[in-house]
Amino acid sequence: MNIHHRPQFDTEQVCALYSEKDGVPVTYVCTSAINSGTHAIDIFYRETPHPQFGNRYFGLYYNSFSGNTQIMITNADAIEDVGFEMVKVDDQWHYSQHRHDFHSVGDVAIDGGRAYIRLVGNVHVPRASMKVVNGKFVQHEEVAA
Repeated sequence: MNIHHRPQFDTEQVCALYSEKDGVPVTYVCTSAINSGTHAIDIFYRETPHPQFGNRYFGLYYNSFSGNTQIMITNADAIEDVGFEMVKVDDQWHYSQHRHDFHSVGDVAIDGGRAYIRLVGNVHVPRASMKVVNGKFVQHEEVAA
């Protein structure tokens, strides 16, 4: 499945770092809010639960406060509980990363992240509802344009 992502970090570097550190393969999944929120995180997957924390997904994001920017990590297991509405343009699936991510591609824009779907422009492009299962996107259902 050809899904276009817009990560915040160098995902290959993160996967290599955490695969070596944890001793298990770590793969990049997507960049998304894990709820109806307004901030996206880069989400990664490991097949086996983390031995200390028990999660299989983790998210990385930048957090800025008091003039300092830090890289933060969080449990992202909830990504399997949310849906992704996607549009297909030039043989690639595209999604809005979070509630206020108005993402334009070709002659359509998709907005709303995991909170809602809003399409602007050519609303007749192919659409699909997808979910993340075991670290990969699976098509949940076709959506009529």
